[in-house]
Amino acid sequence: MAETPKICVFTGSRADYGLLRGLLRELQQRDALRLLVSGMHLSAAFGMTRNEILADGFAIDAEVDMELAGDDPAAIAKALGRGVIGMTDALQAMAPDVLVILGDRYEALAAAQVALLLSIPIAHIHGGEITEGALDDAIRHAISKMATLHFPAAEPYRRRLIQMGEDPARVHDVGALGIQNTDAYTRIDRAAFSAKTGFSFGPLNILATCHPVTATGSDPEAGIAALCAALDRIGDCRILFTAANADAGGRRINAFIEAYAKTRPQRAQMVASLGSELYAAALGLFDLVVGNSSSGLIEAPAAGTPTVNIGDRQKGRLRAPSVIDCAEDAAAIEQAIRSALTPEHRRIAEARQSPYGRGATARLIAEALLQFRWREAGAKRFHDLQI
Repeated sequence: MAETPKICVFTGSRADYGLLRGLLRELQQRDALRLLVSGMHLSAAFGMTRNEILADGFAIDAEVDMELAGDDPAAIAKALGRGVIGMTDALQAMAPDVLVILGDRYEALAAAQVALLLSIPIAHIHGGEITEGALDDAIRHAISKMATLHFPAAEPYRRRLIQMGEDPARVHDVGALGIQNTDAYTRIDRAAFSAKTGFSFGPLNILATCHPVTATGSDPEAGIAALCAALDRIGDCRILFTAANADAGGRRINAFIEAYAKTRPQRAQMVASLGSELYAAALGLFDLVVGNSSSGLIEAPAAGTPTVNIGDRQKGRLRAPSVIDCAEDAAAIEQAIRSALTPEHRRIAEARQSPYGRGATARLIAEALLQFRWREAGAKRFHDLQI
């Protein structure tokens, strides 16, 4: 009988952990899971979400503090360097058969670089996508080129990975893990949500998340200022902001939101992190998702909630019919919000159409990870397309 491989999963933020949670459970049940935790999980400024991981019943095998002390580009680059040093020690000690990485953040790039140099194969989730407004776009493709096995979230992304030279036999379209989360998490009603968060629901309730647009070097406050100006023009509504992530400019966005909410305590509230389960529940409890997070394009449509996607951060990603795109301008945002709240658009959202599949994604990934012969993977070869 073949020995169960040691599968190390990396998580560096609330975003990737929320998506990975089902996969972690699948691997935990098979006694194959090792867990490497870093990045925002270890920062009090971003909710110290390592505690959520522990509360969910997962053992953390290694923690690497990247010391996220600032959010200018130089501070981010130095944090990445500290991550490389710490993850080298952690992965050497764990000696896993494979490192699983989801997505495209700089914390994930640090882990991927280390795995490559230590000859630890990488399995990459959510490769092949395009987000032209974020530096994550280049990071995602870089990790894909380091990876041995791929789990893209849609067929066009599978084809793009093959176009990039990846072996078709090692590229599996399994759908998006986030779609599964909207079905799998226990639904929480509004009373329970309010009790856990202190948020008071009103006639209209908006869930907002605004991250920096890192690829353009634009003022990170411009986008959130435009969003807040638009929200001020919407009538009797309540807004729950989730904090920006630890990208360059993220803390400036969070400071702006905090000041905005402080002057409108009956209208707006900000949380550093809702946690995986509460965020999944919120997608079904709120009337509208607004901002520039990938969750507005992937999870919100599967939950039947309309999305207003602002600016170019997610430019290039597949969209459901329930997503309305608009410019990073207060008037455009206001118009998009009003359009998203019409009965016609609500009916479109209620159809829950999604380009990201609807299946047992976590189980499919876990089975592929367990069945792959990691110790026989050999060196990667570039798969040329026939010309």
